Amino acid sequence: MTGSIARLGSVAPGFGRTLACVSYPKDSRVDAYIDGLPPWQQAITQRVRDLVHAADPQVQETIKRRVQPYFMLEGNICALLATKDHVNVFLYDGAIVPDPSRIITGGHENKTARTVAIYENEAINDSALVAMFRQIIANNRAGGWRKLKTGRDDR
Repeated sequence: MTGSIARLGSVAPGFGRTLACVSYPKDSRVDAYIDGLPPWQQAITQRVRDLVHAADPQVQETIKRRVQPYFMLEGNICALLATKDHVNVFLYDGAIVPDPSRIITGGHENKTARTVAIYENEAINDSALVAMFRQIIANNRAGGWRKLKTGRDDR
């Protein structure tokens, strides 16, 4: 891991409440990805980065597919992809993590990942997103969504 240590505790303008102060190792390539975005996308991607690290202090970050930030802990948790008018947060949950707050915006029938699209000036539901991250991490620790899905009765 290259980069520095970040400290959570601040809030990007317009993005919810303050998180507990937590330090995490930052990958300089993820910093470069975020720094290359327009300011509104920087705020969203940094906030999601902070939230996934707040979900578990052991989360690691890297770049996959040459440019895409990924966050992992015993498997993929999520990835970020900025598009022209929104930021996609890809949740690698195998469509088995409950979404009671209805933050999932795409991929409802996808067998690998679903998405949360966040648009400029749209509030992020911090608590719902962190809850989903924590459940994905718990599923990863239990063997991953593929193993868990095999044990379910989906018929």
